Amino acid sequence: MASCLNLLSLLISSLGFSLFYGLSVSPARLARTKGEKAYRLAARYRLICSVCMSIAFINFMLYRILPVSSDPLSPTFPWPYPISVAVAAALALPAGMLLVSALKAAGKETLVPKKEHELYRGIYEKIRHPQAIGELAFWYVTALLLDSPFLILVAVLYTPIWIVWCFLEEWDLSIRYGEEYLRYQARTGMFIPKRKHGGSPSNTGWDRKHRT
Repeated sequence: MASCLNLLSLLISSLGFSLFYGLSVSPARLARTKGEKAYRLAARYRLICSVCMSIAFINFMLYRILPVSSDPLSPTFPWPYPISVAVAAALALPAGMLLVSALKAAGKETLVPKKEHELYRGIYEKIRHPQAIGELAFWYVTALLLDSPFLILVAVLYTPIWIVWCFLEEWDLSIRYGEEYLRYQARTGMFIPKRKHGGSPSNTGWDRKHRT
């Protein structure tokens, strides 16, 4: 019974953070119908998303000790546990550095979207979604450390959700900043840095901070 409730909670909280984060990165579109209160709504949606994601993460970890009896997957990976730990560490180190850099650059906008984006440099000059990469990687890291094939499957299912969020955010930012944001897109990679092709960097591109 407890295992079924835990899995149900994981499903519901996952649906919750999927929906509310998508809404939280869409203040410009919300402003079309909600006006000036759109950014306050986006901040509220971000908070709800954070609560849902925290619950989901707790359920995610609890699944290791509360697996459902009908789970068709092996309870552990077919290789020695130290291999899982080594792979997890290899993922966690760069993901952690990326996430810290992204959070430092985003500042308070991590939780509170603002209409005014201050100028900043840092990791966002290289890739447009460092925080998304860092956050997603830690679901895989946790699944590996918990030695759970089912949780790796859940992380895989989460991956397209994170990608959709990035596209939703970019759509909203392109509405807010127009050609300026399109120029920023042209010179930076979405998830992987673009190779430099010589010449001086443009001073007209989008150098304002965005969160994901």
